[in-house]
Amino acid sequence: MSDNDPQSSGGLTYRAAGVDIDAGDELVERIKGHVRRTMRPEVMTDLGGFAGLCAIPGGYREPLLVSCTDGVGTKLKLAFLTGKHDTVGIDLVAMNVNDLVVSGAEPLFFLDYFASGKLEVGVAERVIAGIADGCQQAGCALLGGETAELPGFYAAGEYDLAGFCVGIVEKSRRVDGRLLEPGDKLLGLASSGFHSNGYSLVRRVFLDELKADLTKPLDGLGEARSLGEVLLAPTRIYVRALRKLAAAELLRGAAHITGGGLIDNPTRMLPPGAKLKLQLRLGSWTIPPVMQALAKAGRVAPEEMRRTFNLGIGMIVAVPSARADEARRLLEAEGERVSEIGVVAAAAEPDGPVEFVGAP
Repeated sequence: MSDNDPQSSGGLTYRAAGVDIDAGDELVERIKGHVRRTMRPEVMTDLGGFAGLCAIPGGYREPLLVSCTDGVGTKLKLAFLTGKHDTVGIDLVAMNVNDLVVSGAEPLFFLDYFASGKLEVGVAERVIAGIADGCQQAGCALLGGETAELPGFYAAGEYDLAGFCVGIVEKSRRVDGRLLEPGDKLLGLASSGFHSNGYSLVRRVFLDELKADLTKPLDGLGEARSLGEVLLAPTRIYVRALRKLAAAELLRGAAHITGGGLIDNPTRMLPPGAKLKLQLRLGSWTIPPVMQALAKAGRVAPEEMRRTFNLGIGMIVAVPSARADEARRLLEAEGERVSEIGVVAAAAEPDGPVEFVGAP
C-alpha cells in the first residue's frame, strides 16, 4: 500500500466500507449522452446539479400538474438471472407514464432512483439507457435521478428501481370519466406481454414448477425467442396513442391494466358515484400463448388470471360509440393493435364490478 493511500496509516475509507464515489462519478459521465437525448425545450438544467428545472410549456391557460410514481417489481429478478438489463428501464418509465396519460396529461419529465449493494457501472448504464429509451418513447425528459450504493442492503448482483413522473394537462381537458355515458365503446390496446405485474406468480410457475430454461424457447408457444426474452419484453408505452385520442376529443375514459388485472383496473375510469358499469366481452381479443401456458401449467383459475394479469390488454379506452371506428383508425395509425372488447352500460347502483359476458 502506498504512502499516498489513506489506508496506509491504518485509517478506514468510504470505499473500504463499500461505497465507491469514483464509480458514481464515472456513471454520471457515461449517462450524460443518454440523458441529453431525452431533453425537451422546457428543461433548464443539465445533469449534475442538485435539482432539475423545467418550465411550464406555453399554451396552457389553467395548467394542472399530474404526478405518479411506480417501480418494476420482481420482474427485476429475471433481469438478474438472464443478465439482460437494457429493457427494465423502459418498464420503469412505462409503468409511470401509462398511469399518467389516462388523465389526458402530457408527460413532462421523469426522475429515477437506482439502488444497489455495489455499483456495477456497466449494468447501471444499461438500465439508465433503457430509462432514456422509455422517456424518448413517451416524449418526456429524463430530468435527473439518484444512484445509491448501499453495502449490505441488497444481495450481490441485484438492484432496485423506482421512478417518478410529472406531467401537465389543461384543466378543462382533463380526462376523469365525467363524459362517460351508456353505449360508449371500450377498445382494448394489446399488451406486449405480462408488462410489469404478476411476476411473483410468473416465476413460481415457469421457474419453480416447470423448471423452464430461460435461455431456450418454451415448447408450445410458437416463439423463436427464448422464454427469458418473452418474459422480459418491455411494457408497451401508450402515451402517443392516447395523446392523439385526447387531442381529437375522443378519449372519455382510460384504464391502465396493471396490478389487479382486468377486474380491479377498468372501473377506475368511472367517476365516483356514477351509475355506470363496464361490460367486457370474453373472446373478443386473443390471450397471449405465454399466459395460456401459465394458466395451464400452474392450474390458475380464470378468475385469478383476470385479477392478476392483463391477459393481452394493456390499456382500455372508452370512446363515443358513433366515433369508435375513427378512434380505432387513429390508434392503429400509431401502431396499436386494437380490439373492441366491450361497452359502458347503465347500472342500478354505483361502484359495481366489471361484468364479463360471453364465452371465455
